[in-house]
Amino acid sequence: MTTDLEVLGLAIKRAQYRNHRAMDAALREIGVSLVQWDALRAVERMPGASGHELAVATFQSDQAFGTLANRLVERGLITRSAGRGRRLDHALTESGREALAEGRKLATGVLEDLFAPLDEAQRAQLLRALRDLTDGDRAGG
Repeated sequence: MTTDLEVLGLAIKRAQYRNHRAMDAALREIGVSLVQWDALRAVERMPGASGHELAVATFQSDQAFGTLANRLVERGLITRSAGRGRRLDHALTESGREALAEGRKLATGVLEDLFAPLDEAQRAQLLRALRDLTDGDRAGG
């Protein structure tokens, strides 16, 4: 029997949507959205990265990431400093590091709940399959 690829694609999208909803709800407890927390993770992973590099890593347009970065600067979670040319380098503030750490604690519980229906072998198999699908897309991490 052939797998219906449309159904498979929809199942992946539903799993991602479920993950995003649960993470966003949990992160609200510390006053950040999933999009903001994802940006903080990217800034931590890529110190000194440009706005464009961070936009790519967080699956956003340059303009959307710029707007988000402005909000994070206003909240005191990141700093922007002049880089080469017109480039702005991004870094976490102490408050940003604290929000990231608190978010990680919350995320651990959320992800454990989300993946609870799968045993360890199924989780490893799913991870391998998803990596096989996205091997060329490592920028998003």
